[in-house]
Amino acid sequence: MRETYSQPLARDAMAYVLAGGRGSRLKELTDNRAKPAVYFGGKSRIIDFALSNAINSGIRRIGVATQYKAHSLIRHMQRAWNFMRPERNESFDILPASQRVSEDHWYEGTADAVFQNIDIIASYAPKYMVILAGDHIYKMDYELMLRQHVDSGADVTIGCLVVPRMEATGFGVMAVDKADTITDFIEKPADPPGIPGNEEMALASMGIYVFETKFLFQMLQEDADDQNSSRDFGNDIIPKIVKNGKAVAHRFTASCIRAAEEIEEYWRDVGTIDAYFEANLDLTDIVPKLDMYDREWPIWTDQIIAAPAKFVHDEEGRRGMAISSLISQDCIVSGATAKRSLLFTGVKMGSFSSCEEAVILPYCNIGRSARLSRVIIDSGVRIPEGLVVGEDPELDARRFRRSESGVCLITKRMIDQLV
Repeated sequence: MRETYSQPLARDAMAYVLAGGRGSRLKELTDNRAKPAVYFGGKSRIIDFALSNAINSGIRRIGVATQYKAHSLIRHMQRAWNFMRPERNESFDILPASQRVSEDHWYEGTADAVFQNIDIIASYAPKYMVILAGDHIYKMDYELMLRQHVDSGADVTIGCLVVPRMEATGFGVMAVDKADTITDFIEKPADPPGIPGNEEMALASMGIYVFETKFLFQMLQEDADDQNSSRDFGNDIIPKIVKNGKAVAHRFTASCIRAAEEIEEYWRDVGTIDAYFEANLDLTDIVPKLDMYDREWPIWTDQIIAAPAKFVHDEEGRRGMAISSLISQDCIVSGATAKRSLLFTGVKMGSFSSCEEAVILPYCNIGRSARLSRVIIDSGVRIPEGLVVGEDPELDARRFRRSESGVCLITKRMIDQLV
């Protein structure tokens, strides 16, 4: 019989977000920022999803470990996540790799990024730790995962996705028994194990782990003492627990948050140019796969003080309008057209310009008569008047970063080299 909880377990939990990844597959988008700091969805950053899930789940102790090119990420968190209050038993700690263990010791892996801050975690005395990746797009109630962890008596509970078996080769994959107890954990297997009773599907790790804090500290200390360890949860900590303890899989379907209109469980790793592009454009659908308008599970982010979006001019060939698009505050669409596009904060479009299937990051300026299709434009870029992108693949590939599916990433440096 399941335990009856007198209060949410999230009150006794701390969320610890691993946000130090380079995100190298996003190419020039991560030249100056870590992957979790990359813009998404018109006004958010990727990390806002994990942090919002924690807040919405009732977790009020949060730590974020940063490392690679962290300035914009730290600045964003200082601006957007400064509402936590110690007098309400809340905390929000930004934990850069600060060589606290030794002068030449940065975070060496995901486990080490937690181990180096054990004293800070211990000062809050959380009973449970929820370890999160900071670079995925999804909505999830961690309270339900915490309950399963306690009910099952697991040493670790691992969030997982059910995916076609041969699509799981890029993940950590779990072999489980009929009770979802993990019998093996394999990083990026060439031949992933199937699910009992459904052998064509596999359980892929989401990079979400729940531990009792005392047990986690013990495992991290043992790992730190092991000279052969790579200091990584997926490579070292989890396989050791699977072998010597009890590890249980938590299926995303059990705790995924879906608004009434959402027909499937939505989780995306936006780690490539094409995946990032498609996930953003998903939001322009009439019924999007991910509902950003769900007031019951809001995605918190920086609330910039800015003017409303504006559309001006109304004459044939010079009409400010947007069709199936997301237009953020402080945008001015001046005699221009946006179709199935996302204009982030502060984008300006000049007369006679157009964009179709475009992801335009904050404070870009689109010159008059420019025609852009299937593009991602990095923040602060000024597109010259009359520039055409998306109509000549060979020319585009010479000037910009063009992906396998024909998406062009445009940065300030690339534009400067055109002159």
